Amino acid sequence: MTQVSKHNYYKELIDLKDVEAVESQIQSLLDAPITSGSDLENWLKDEKDLMVKIIEAATGHQVDFYRNTEDADIKATYLHDQQVIQPLLMKYEAKLNEKVINSPYIDELDEDRYGLMRRVRESKVKLFREENIPLMVKEQELCTKYSEIMGGLTVEWEGEEKPFPFIQSQLDNLDRDVREKAYHAMMAAYRQIKSDMDAIMDELVKLRHQIALNAGFENYRDYMFVVKNREYSVQDCYDFHENVEKHIIPAWNRLADVFKTKLGVDTYRPWDNTAKLMKNPPYSEVSTLMDGVSEMLGQTDPYFKDRFEYMREHGLLDLGDRKGKSPGGFCTSLPVSGDTFVFANFSPSFFSLIALIHEMGHAVNGYLQFSEHGPTEDYQQRMEVAELYSHGMELLLLDKLDRFYPEEEDFKSAQREELRRAFTMLYGPLSGDLFQHWMYTNPNHTAKERDEKYYEISKRYGLNPVDTSGFEAEIGMSWAGTLHYFEVPFYNIEYSMSMLGALQLLENYQKDPEQAIESFKKGASADYNQSIAAIYQETGVDFDFSESAVKRMGEFLEKVIQEIQ
Repeated sequence: MTQVSKHNYYKELIDLKDVEAVESQIQSLLDAPITSGSDLENWLKDEKDLMVKIIEAATGHQVDFYRNTEDADIKATYLHDQQVIQPLLMKYEAKLNEKVINSPYIDELDEDRYGLMRRVRESKVKLFREENIPLMVKEQELCTKYSEIMGGLTVEWEGEEKPFPFIQSQLDNLDRDVREKAYHAMMAAYRQIKSDMDAIMDELVKLRHQIALNAGFENYRDYMFVVKNREYSVQDCYDFHENVEKHIIPAWNRLADVFKTKLGVDTYRPWDNTAKLMKNPPYSEVSTLMDGVSEMLGQTDPYFKDRFEYMREHGLLDLGDRKGKSPGGFCTSLPVSGDTFVFANFSPSFFSLIALIHEMGHAVNGYLQFSEHGPTEDYQQRMEVAELYSHGMELLLLDKLDRFYPEEEDFKSAQREELRRAFTMLYGPLSGDLFQHWMYTNPNHTAKERDEKYYEISKRYGLNPVDTSGFEAEIGMSWAGTLHYFEVPFYNIEYSMSMLGALQLLENYQKDPEQAIESFKKGASADYNQSIAAIYQETGVDFDFSESAVKRMGEFLEKVIQEIQ
């Protein structure tokens, strides 16, 4: 496929290359007098208007780079934003926050509308250290290097050079020999980049630990809990880890035995843990994928399909695989345009089908928020909320997978596979969270210790029922393929928490589909200044990851899978 250059899918209402002009506009905000509560509200609106222009331009440049990591001009523009504009914003953000927090009129602001903003700004003022700015710039440079390495990673497959996502897609194959061959090819690719990945992660851990120390914290984990303004504690996370290990892993082991029997294998090996029982990939061309997902969304709710077709028509979807494209997938907001963009590096597979549905949950959430409240501000974007609607969309479309799997047995297998994915979302991101707790509370660990810890945690959770003998080293180094550990640290446990909410949504859908969809839309358009728990309640579910909640949802999930016969 040909390389993709910049598309006109975002608005550049501000020239980020003109640093002097950008700085001048921010400085004018700092200089503006505030003499009343209404002045402060108007000032906040002016600040937002400027920041969304900067965010949209920078987001567009980032997406351009992810779409084509090998274009020198695109990379230069992206690096300019990271190395020049981001440090400028960090410096001025602290001053702007201080202006708001120290204003004598801040108590006149409505608590329901501005309370969350105030708390977030207060924590940012507390955290800011000017000496951390160059460290954060270096952190972004290392993340860019990671994207470049992964974007350029290819594997030889049957005499052809294939993008890395293609090899990952072969792990779905019903043919065990193909799966094993793909697994070995994947591990060989990881070995090629292992030294680079170790060097990047070693430096990231060191940088992040120093950032935390500079801000007055003992470690980066504790620092990130304040950065994220989490509405739960470190101990709550450890309790959640234990609850899942106690109640979900035994159920997962039972289900693994079922899948093992259906595969007809005596020993459940690493390449069997990924196998899909459907006979063929769900599509061969991206256009076919989009046609089918559009139909599934329309069968669920007309608004869902309307947003998808709008995005398709306006170049807001980039889904295929190609060399030079960054790994992974995401949905991002364009706050000036009022749009969302879905990026994904997909090869035909069940995962890519589900991943697109997942990202459309984010997109629908984004469009509903914009239509109700305008651009969502940074402080309102809590991933525990965002992931509820992406996981929720997956489960609302569970009964429509026959669009891609028309044969009854394939359809049932696809449904079981999506529900198995729900299991993996309960323990997988959570084990990744535990891995990061260990990494950042033990910042002087070696690369060897890191691999050993990753293997140990993987074996406790997702690989518990798998015979991993002979592949301990390969599994230990496979953390290198997870973008989150590099680019969005401590963005993991939110997936597991939100999956508990999404399973409640599925339970509601089974009782009353129409009401569950209306609740989904109500929650997705709710005022994001509320607490996470309040937004979940508007969606008709509870924000609850206690032992009883984990046990109940695990039992429900296992029951639903077993009922699909």
